[in-house]
Amino acid sequence: MAEYVGRGLHGQIVETVGTRIVQGRLRVGETLDMAALIDELGISQTVLREAVKVLTAKGLVDARQKRGTFVRPREHWNLLDADVIRWQFAADAPELVLRDLAEVRLVIEPAAARLAAERRTEDDLAVLETALARMGETSGDPTGAAEADLAWHRALLRATHNELLQRMDVFIGPALAERDRLVHSAEADDPVPAHEPVLRAVRNADPAAAEQAMRALLARADADLARTAAPSRARPEAEADDDRTGRDGGHATRPKDREAP
Repeated sequence: MAEYVGRGLHGQIVETVGTRIVQGRLRVGETLDMAALIDELGISQTVLREAVKVLTAKGLVDARQKRGTFVRPREHWNLLDADVIRWQFAADAPELVLRDLAEVRLVIEPAAARLAAERRTEDDLAVLETALARMGETSGDPTGAAEADLAWHRALLRATHNELLQRMDVFIGPALAERDRLVHSAEADDPVPAHEPVLRAVRNADPAAAEQAMRALLARADADLARTAAPSRARPEAEADDDRTGRDGGHATRPKDREAP
């Protein structure tokens, strides 16, 4: 599903309620007080009903007769949804998404680089080169740098000429964009030297070198993130996993020592 941010009043309500759910302010199993939301947000029942339809499609809520609309367990959430990914970055523990992103990229992108080296066309190379050149022009512009980086990785997936791999940007795209904003806003190292060897191997039609260069790029990306991540976000992995599953049976999605407002 496409992002709803900025899509008028419906989008604002989706954003407000969705963020509360992902942050744990509306807990798993909790029934939404529709009348209270209408009063608090100053909206009509129709507007709230349309927003709830969007949240239902994202897997965050469901409705039952005599129970009303309630928050679904995390395992039912559409974690590939662009808004859900973004809301997790805005929550207390974005490291959960970052860890998953790093693991998914390590599974997919080296293989994608290998295929791109075997199948790329001249048009593919031109798009990759344009995106790489753009990276070098965005120093001091975190938003521009993140957009150029994302364009490059999407172009690499397209160069595989595998339609299913191309659609992996549904997850990689939004999460990588948020991750890049964190890294580039902290003035991480120039990304061009890490990406150029991948492009060179793809240009030379060298699958093994392309895969190896991509693994090196991902290792450097992990190092950049570790160096630039705020200390306040660093928590033991076991504790982060507890936040994800909830130590009280899945009813929490954020640290226990923080009370919902």
